[in-house]
Amino acid sequence: MKKLNKWLALMLAIIMVASVGLVGCGGGSSTGEKAQPDKEQVLKLNARTEPPSLDPATATDSTSGDILREVMEGLVRLNEKSQVEKGSGVAEDWTISEDGLKYTFKLKKGLKWTNGDPVTAHDFEYAWKRVLDPKTAADYAYQLFYIKNAEEYNAGKAKAEDVGVKATDDYTLEVELKAPTPYFLQLTAFYTLMPVNKKVVEANKNWAAEASTYVSNGPFKLAKWEHDKEVVLEKNPDYWNKDKVKLNKITWAMINDENTEYQLYQNNQLDIAIPPTDLTKELIDKGEAKAEPILGTYWYQFNVKKPPFNNKYIRQAFAAAIDREALINNVTKGGQIPAYALVPPNASPDMGADFRKENGDFVKKPADAKALLQKGLQELGLKTLPKVTLLYNTNEGHKKIAEAIQAMWKQNLGVDVELKNQEWKVYLDTLNAGDFQISRMGWLADYMDPMTFIDYFVTDGGNNNTGWGNKEYDALVQQAKSTGDQKVRMDAMLKAEKILMDEMPIAPIYYYTRVYMQHDNVKGVVRHADGTTEYAWAYIE
Repeated sequence: MKKLNKWLALMLAIIMVASVGLVGCGGGSSTGEKAQPDKEQVLKLNARTEPPSLDPATATDSTSGDILREVMEGLVRLNEKSQVEKGSGVAEDWTISEDGLKYTFKLKKGLKWTNGDPVTAHDFEYAWKRVLDPKTAADYAYQLFYIKNAEEYNAGKAKAEDVGVKATDDYTLEVELKAPTPYFLQLTAFYTLMPVNKKVVEANKNWAAEASTYVSNGPFKLAKWEHDKEVVLEKNPDYWNKDKVKLNKITWAMINDENTEYQLYQNNQLDIAIPPTDLTKELIDKGEAKAEPILGTYWYQFNVKKPPFNNKYIRQAFAAAIDREALINNVTKGGQIPAYALVPPNASPDMGADFRKENGDFVKKPADAKALLQKGLQELGLKTLPKVTLLYNTNEGHKKIAEAIQAMWKQNLGVDVELKNQEWKVYLDTLNAGDFQISRMGWLADYMDPMTFIDYFVTDGGNNNTGWGNKEYDALVQQAKSTGDQKVRMDAMLKAEKILMDEMPIAPIYYYTRVYMQHDNVKGVVRHADGTTEYAWAYIE
């Protein structure tokens, strides 16, 4: 789920990705009779911010991803149990070669784009190669590097026709991987691998910027996009599984004030919401909000190319000086888990062991912070630190976290840090330009495997804004990606995380929980363990 970039301000992500639970106000039948679905069937949500991109090739954040999952559909759509299931998406069936390198997907026939064009295997071949095309400059291109010659094409060292994805006819897509990839089918559900209509894209480079020109193939279609105000989806009458889609409409407001959001929820103007930070614990304790663990990590990242964070001991000092337990108990209050490493617990369900338990903790405690700072200052030949600024995207929750950590840095390091905030889209541009010292970020899993966190930090990775890179780390990532042997993969990724945590280009802060309120007449919302939310089967009772 770049800069969640992907994570979108992941509190944001947490925030927006948030959605279900039995809570609240209204709904159900008071007579004991089975309640009937509401005829209007409109689900009212809050995105908090403008989605930066609804083009699958360029979207990198959870706000965009939430909407894309409803308007687009890939070869696979995870089912209600978060499982890959044949026939759940555009692909009716598939076969995998004995060596795990060749996937042959058979697509459903009769599927349509919202402009009436047929959805074919050629749309997938075009879309995937478009992501890989260097001219597209897709931050998420690396999610396709599992395919033969994909990375080489992206680097300008191979041609498009060399890439191991080919539509052999309108309904057959052949994919050749360069190494067995246990989670490849999961990955085909991710929005970067969704199809696009070649004719539409080539006729208008801004096709994905307005509702009037947007063409999609999912359960819903983009009916309205009033920028910085509202996105409205309507049920797609041509969707192959339309009989299972009960909602007629989904609306996303863009209200980036948590107290206003809460008031709208209380007034039934929102069906699902995130509680205000100050009320989170109280509402959870009263049963009016829920907190569920998800695969995501909230961190601060250092720009290792800018002093003083070009020194690893300075970075380690700032990471150590954060009292994570106090932050969670007194500020976030959403049951988050203190993070002393990158990969969250339960990220390795298919590997026979829990990655987090295997690797343990790395970040030192506040009592160690001043000694680390002095060591760093000595190496840099400094007596005091230059001015330090922490940048975060505008959001009340991020602000309160930043203020608390600012106070911890003052108390535990004796350092004054200035705080600065920017709106989400501007913020992403600033990170991409490397114009920061410390910035807030978070990451939600794109699939159920530690690699979705580990390969974020490869040298010059599309989402890696820290400026950090390490050849040994890169080699270990490649080793883990070159085999389907889970033990070899696990060992390589464990070693890679140790290198990352020693170099400390990021300060992990906590592992996410999804905190949300949901009116009890909202049914059928599916929340996956990776933090994503599925509304295609939701309905209002």
